[in-house]
Amino acid sequence: MIRLKSPIKFSISLGAASLLAGIFAHLALIDIYHGEGDLSLEWNVLRVCALVLAVFMGYTLITLRDILKTL
Repeated sequence: MIRLKSPIKFSISLGAASLLAGIFAHLALIDIYHGEGDLSLEWNVLRVCALVLAVFMGYTLITLRDILKTL
């Protein structure tokens, strides 16, 4: 269980980053909905947010699998 302490802490950190990504994605989608001028920044924010969420989900699933193996 001790070797899983670091991956669990990293998953928690990625979870916090995912919460922030959700907030930024919401703000970017509001700008896109309102049809602001140049939307390239907003679309790039959404791409980065999607990447953060995908990394969080993948890493958390791998960590949970490793925890199940130790039980």
